[in-house]
Amino acid sequence: MYLAAAEQRLDLLEKETDRAPCSARWEEFPFSVLSHHGEACCDIAREWVKAMDFAQLNGGDLLSGPRWLRQKYEWGPSVWPLHWCDAVGAKVIDCGAHAALAHEAFEARGVTAFRAQFVQSYSPDAIGQWRTKWADGEASDHWLDDEFIYHEGNALLAGEDEVKLWDGSAGCWINPRQAGGYGSLMAVRILAEETRAPSGGFRWGLHRIAPNHWHHIA
Repeated sequence: MYLAAAEQRLDLLEKETDRAPCSARWEEFPFSVLSHHGEACCDIAREWVKAMDFAQLNGGDLLSGPRWLRQKYEWGPSVWPLHWCDAVGAKVIDCGAHAALAHEAFEARGVTAFRAQFVQSYSPDAIGQWRTKWADGEASDHWLDDEFIYHEGNALLAGEDEVKLWDGSAGCWINPRQAGGYGSLMAVRILAEETRAPSGGFRWGLHRIAPNHWHHIA
């Protein structure tokens, strides 16, 4: 899921502290970006995503989630760098690839979308199972901590400053009214150019989220 530079940054952070806050471990992580071969294979793959989303939407609400991606692609380990043609042709992709494909679909619809990064809380047992699964897939497990995970999704502008947070790996919108517990959202960061972000930041439920900064969920 991560670039080599991000993995090096994480190694340095782990040497500096034995226990980091839930988002400090991934504070400077870039979001996942699909690579392009510079050839027709990747161009065709990107156009396929747009065409398939248009067909699946079938005149429906432009602000609806592209659930067809979760139905087509199982969530699991991906080995990065990952190219467009390889991602589209895979059966299993990780959250970074899910978010990249969903972003392409949202942009093609003409709606305003941003990449989003999450930190979520899970049990040690679940994290241990995922660590084994990613090791079997020879993929990086830098997204796993002892009790937290790094995750990627999308933020969709649904009003002047209101956003909806899309979890493509789960195929659902994240509920801003959370009571904690298994899978709860601990922190979120919405990546946005200043010219595209609302002047007062993003509004998600009762939260006001400044662009490009981690926002901790109380």
